[in-house]
Amino acid sequence: IWLTTIWLVRGVTAGKRPKIRDGLYNAGAPVIALSVLVFIALVQLLPAAIAVIIYGAADTSGMLQQTVVLMLAAGAAILIVTLSIYWLTSTLFAMVIITLPGMYPLEAARLASDVVLGRRMRILLRLMWLFVVLAVVWAVVLIPVIIIDGALKAAIPALNWLPLVPLVALMLAALSIVASACYIYLFYRKVVADDSAPA
Repeated sequence: IWLTTIWLVRGVTAGKRPKIRDGLYNAGAPVIALSVLVFIALVQLLPAAIAVIIYGAADTSGMLQQTVVLMLAAGAAILIVTLSIYWLTSTLFAMVIITLPGMYPLEAARLASDVVLGRRMRILLRLMWLFVVLAVVWAVVLIPVIIIDGALKAAIPALNWLPLVPLVALMLAALSIVASACYIYLFYRKVVADDSAPA
């Protein structure tokens, strides 16, 4: 979905009228390179995941009852999560750069680091805005669907076989990937074309 969306958006921004069929057939060339970047992104998110797990375990065990310990643990967890997000900022741009012909994953990561150099906080704020909007859309759509699904299945037990919530979640996930790919690609183009000096 990511590669096809970027292929189609690139064609539209170039003034062409690409077909979805052509995008599906032609966009898959860098799928292995994109998989390498996804693996890099998962490795970058690993410290945040470990910090959240350790914080949750400490909270469950009662170690965070004292205010000082709670503040230190929360501060450390926030710093580690921030570090992961800091690394992930350039990797998201690398996932756009990798769609260029003949691009290798590590070269895309290096180019993305050069693009975000000195602009990382501004880029991070724009990406956080994207994720906030997506979270609001998910909440606005999925919460009523969960309520309606529960009410329908309670009123009509014959509908228990219908996986309404997973189907809606799957559609939301696909739409979120498409929206994210469009937004990040257009934002990447704007950052590359920006002549202002890095902060």
